[in-house]
Amino acid sequence: MSQKNLTNNSSAEGAEICPVQKLLKTLSGKLKLEIFILASKSTLRFSSLLRDIEGSNKQTLSTALRELEEMDLLERVVIRQKPLHIEYNLTQKGKSLIPILQQLEGLV
Repeated sequence: MSQKNLTNNSSAEGAEICPVQKLLKTLSGKLKLEIFILASKSTLRFSSLLRDIEGSNKQTLSTALRELEEMDLLERVVIRQKPLHIEYNLTQKGKSLIPILQQLEGLV
């Protein structure tokens, strides 16, 4: 990746930003990295996330899940068996980030 690709293309008015910066900003949002890490280990359910992530609430969790879906990192799957429920899994794009995050973890 060239230095040019990593530069911030935004103006003071908040125009486009570098894709890497956008991704890091998305993952650094409240609860998102925790959700991503849990999703890398297994399928997620909303109620489990509420229990497993300290300090989470329904609104914050819903927002974080929606934003991860919008970035195509998580997919939302409706399970139509009784009881009806929703599961979240990493997409291929999300799975491709796992080795990158592991490398970052190794730097710390």
